[in-house]
Amino acid sequence: MFYIVESGKSPAEASSALEAAVKRHGFGVLHVHHLAETLQAKGFDLANECHIYEICNPAQAVGVLASNMSLNMALPCRVSVYQEDGTTKIGMIRPSVMLSQLSTDGELAIIAGQVERDITAMIDEAR
Repeated sequence: MFYIVESGKSPAEASSALEAAVKRHGFGVLHVHHLAETLQAKGFDLANECHIYEICNPAQAVGVLASNMSLNMALPCRVSVYQEDGTTKIGMIRPSVMLSQLSTDGELAIIAGQVERDITAMIDEAR
């Protein structure tokens, strides 16, 4: 269900590399959640850095939404750069697995598979 890689980079370095890879693959970063900072502002401490990237390829998103508007709740794709046990990790929930739980539409499976290949390549480039 997950695709997670370890990186020898710091979270900041891995985040910068991910942002560059997202652009190279024709996706865009819609928002970045800085989870530790958000929680700290609410009075809770998170020991590890965690940056959650909401990314999207507009053409792929339109294809999904044209088929089933209810799938807007599964968009955009999310990729996390985080620390765990002193190691930087980059990961996602596989779009093909998530979408298979929400729809049996074969065309959507094709889109999810392509998006998954693209994001996997971005994660691998950023590591």
